[in-house]
Order: sequence, then C-alpha cells, then structure tokens
Amino acid sequence: MSTPTQPDVVLALEQVSCVVQDTVLVHPFSARVSANEVVAVLGPSGSGKSSLLRLVNRLAEPSGGTLRLHNTDVFTLAPQVLRQRVGLVMQQPHLFPGTVESNLQFGPTQQGRVLSKKDIQNLLDQVSFAGKPEASVETLSGGEAQRVSLARTLANQPDVLLLDEPTSALDEATRLRIEETVRQWVKQKQHCALWVTHDLEQARRIADRAWLLHNGNLVKQGPMEEVLDAFSTLT
Repeated sequence: MSTPTQPDVVLALEQVSCVVQDTVLVHPFSARVSANEVVAVLGPSGSGKSSLLRLVNRLAEPSGGTLRLHNTDVFTLAPQVLRQRVGLVMQQPHLFPGTVESNLQFGPTQQGRVLSKKDIQNLLDQVSFAGKPEASVETLSGGEAQRVSLARTLANQPDVLLLDEPTSALDEATRLRIEETVRQWVKQKQHCALWVTHDLEQARRIADRAWLLHNGNLVKQGPMEEVLDAFSTLT
C-alpha cells in the first residue's frame, strides 16, 4: 500500500523575529506553509500580523532567524526577485502613476515578459475590475485600486501571496469573488497564501488552517475552529 504524498513546503519560517528600536514586533516565530494551502493570520489589532507579512518578503528585515522559499534561503535572492515570487497586497493599495495596464505590465516586464491584451483582460476579469485597462489609476475608487493591486501582484506569477486585509474596501459580492480567485489560484498553481483578516467568517471561507498572533507571539496554529476557540479567549 503506497503512502500518500505529502505536499511540498513552499514557505518555512524558522525562529524569525523583528525588533525595532528595542520594541519587539514579532517574537521568534516558526511555522510552515505547504503547497495548496491558504493560511488565515488572525489576532487582535497590534498583534504583529502585518509586521509578519512584511518580514516574509523583506519589506522589513528580520532581526533573526531563517526564511526559506522552496528550501532556498531568501537572503540569497535579490529583494526584487523575492518580491516578485512572494507578492504582497496591502490594505491600502499603492499603485504606480500611469494606467491600469502599465501597472500590470510592470512586473512581467522586469522578468522579460510582455502581457498580451488578452492576458491583461483575464487578470482584470479575475479581480472583477470593470474599468478599462487604459484608465488612469488616479481616477480609480479605493475598491478599484485594491482590485488592480491584486491583479498587478498576480501578473508576477508569484509562488506565495501575502494578503493584508485585501477585501476591506470591497462590497460583499466582489469580496466573495476575490476569495474564490485566490483559492483557485492557490489550488491550480500549487502555490500558497497567507491572508490577514479580522473577518472571522471570511477566515472560515478562505482558509485551510490558521495562525493566531497576540503581542507578536504565535500563540496557536492549526485547524480553523481550534484557532478560533483560542482567539475567543483573547477578546
């Protein structure tokens, strides 16, 4: 009888920490994320969730520990390469000046690729963006900018998605569509995602399991309902 194949570990954190001016933002943190997984990152405000995401793609430098992407030490990768492979979508989108299309083309161009008109439209359809690719980003609403930010990240074909409250500015129908887009991307591409959310019902919908942070500590990781039970004791 054959043994079931274990999913590959895409992202491994080994005693990763972050200290800024003697303030500990993230205490030594060890966890793994496998292919096909969406992990919800939960915790009260100020618990270190966003800081943790920024450590993973080195927008903030870890004070200690090791980060591995497909068993490669991320410190051996140029930051630009790492951020293409580990894409971060922040709660407040930061788009480049110009058009929607130029934002989507930017990352692939750095990789020697050019997106076709069909590629661009497919990306915009995935995130339920109804505007035109040639629209200036300065004319977008907050919700539209958030969707373009996600599409721009997906255009890089990352191995890992880091999502920091990416649907906070969206209506319910679009929020559900984005959740399905991310889950399909993870499952079809054999990739993974870390999704910070304060919406516990969203966490139940999107995640295979969860991490719970409190005061910069990983206090629980595991199946969603077990983590939610632990969360209830903190609030």
